Amino acid sequence: MIQYWQTPKAGNLSRLTLETRQTTPLQQHHARIRVRAAGLNFADIFALTGLYSATPTGAFTPGLEFAGEVIETGAACQAVKVGDQVMGVTRFGGYTSQIDIDPDYLMPLPEGWTPQQGAAYPVQTLTAWYALTRLGAIQPGHRVLVHSAAGGVGLQAMKLCVSSGAIPVGTVGSRAKADWLKQQGFNEVLVRDSNFRAQLQQGQQRFDLVLDAIGGEVQKASFDALNPMGRLVVFGAAEFTPSGQRPDYLRALWRYLKRPRYDVMDMISSNRSVLAFNLIWLWEQKEQMRALLDELSRISIAPPHVGHSFDFAQAHDALALLQSGQTIGKVVLTFN
Repeated sequence: MIQYWQTPKAGNLSRLTLETRQTTPLQQHHARIRVRAAGLNFADIFALTGLYSATPTGAFTPGLEFAGEVIETGAACQAVKVGDQVMGVTRFGGYTSQIDIDPDYLMPLPEGWTPQQGAAYPVQTLTAWYALTRLGAIQPGHRVLVHSAAGGVGLQAMKLCVSSGAIPVGTVGSRAKADWLKQQGFNEVLVRDSNFRAQLQQGQQRFDLVLDAIGGEVQKASFDALNPMGRLVVFGAAEFTPSGQRPDYLRALWRYLKRPRYDVMDMISSNRSVLAFNLIWLWEQKEQMRALLDELSRISIAPPHVGHSFDFAQAHDALALLQSGQTIGKVVLTFN
């Protein structure tokens, strides 16, 4: 029997329930994975509450990344074999004990890594690498402002900046997170205060690249702190994260109306730009995704930091913690 979390439709986190079903026949080009760990992302919360543009219609299983063991392969599947330890990405469906998937979406689990570390790697690292390289055009010596630097994407971005010869400057929401980042070897960390713009101006902070998934005034102040030829890369909007089981639409509308707006004529004059993306669409661009993964395989960085691990049956507790903004590193679900 397969265990999986499913919601009958988006709109309310409380609808997510643990279900079971029988195994179905395996397609000939697919591999069957016994999932040992599944990674959580803010996209899961946005999808479950109906605030995500790529949310499936009707019933669906959340989850974009996982790690586990190949337990069966289809007749035409040659890329992996039974017993291989793998990590992978999926366009939803990751909160499950078993998944059938095209092996092009799988990567070998590095030797010495736990399944939890594997489940913390694909989405976070692809997001950070795509933002830094394809859109951010990162160069050695660039000063890179990384918001939410103690989170899953932020922490990977900080490490990738160092490996690229750039200078990461992380921002976090608490002194405890800043102290933790400094213990990891990151020297430049800002604890965001209520007036982030004034904080940057007081420190005479300027940047060549900004990675942002917060939005609002923090994002606009970051854009204004860019050097000429600087780039703001946006891949999320944490300020819209619901604090409860379902969206507060009035609050969301107010934030939407107050969102930053950018004038292209001003961007021409100041020689700064804004780029934005949603990594889930990379699922459909398999060749580009494989190229990114191949690039990452040649970069040596420390394994992802798994800060919070929950039993698979505790998905609601894990999602609530992620919602709280109190996490450091990655939140994962695991099978004992």
